[in-house]
Amino acid sequence: MPSDLLDRILMNPRVPRHVAIIMDGNGRWARKRGLPRHAGHWEGMNAVREAIEGACATGVEILTLFAFSTENWKRPRSEIDALMRLLQVYAEKEREQLARAGVEARVLGEVERLDPAAREAVRQIENATRGGSVLRLNLMVSYGAREELVRAARSLCEQARNGTLDPESIDEEAFEGALFTSGLPDPDLLIRTSGEFRLSNFLLWQLAYTELYITPSLWPDFTRDDLFAAILDYQQRERRFGRVAAG
Repeated sequence: MPSDLLDRILMNPRVPRHVAIIMDGNGRWARKRGLPRHAGHWEGMNAVREAIEGACATGVEILTLFAFSTENWKRPRSEIDALMRLLQVYAEKEREQLARAGVEARVLGEVERLDPAAREAVRQIENATRGGSVLRLNLMVSYGAREELVRAARSLCEQARNGTLDPESIDEEAFEGALFTSGLPDPDLLIRTSGEFRLSNFLLWQLAYTELYITPSLWPDFTRDDLFAAILDYQQRERRFGRVAAG
């Protein structure tokens, strides 16, 4: 990649405010090297660091990473245990560096399903980074978009049943307020690694008008230059949000 990618990005004021990434390809990366799947997950920590540092350098305000889906609970117990351990190690190793960099980390999803040690890791990384003003980092853990939508609908129904919400007042804003991402703008750009063309039950509501960028890089091979290339591609696009282009 050319070394001037970042300079080219910063010359254009159209930097995406919110970037989301489906971090795919850890298993394939490991398999190509004759390693167990969890080795790919551990190697992927370096790519997470690259994405965060790249986002901070470009002026991206929010970075949302799909770390562990609700479907991942169906994987072998050994892999789930490795992923839970990875979350604990990441929180322990990275929280101080994230805090120094001004990164506020939040873990969003069905956190109550995590084991006690993983929940404690979530508490620690959120407490250590609270108030960071350079970048908001969302780690989506035990997350599935369909489950999120059902959860939001159930919450609104319960409020209506309890008399604290008029059903006639339920609109897009009210529904968004019941999502895990309440209060955040929708992603401007979604990056998916490993060359796959699907959303994999990720942010189905929030991605309605998001620009998509697919890279063949497997997640452990992802670098900040890959992020820069995606942002440069985004900067060349015309976002219409369903409207006809001007002129």
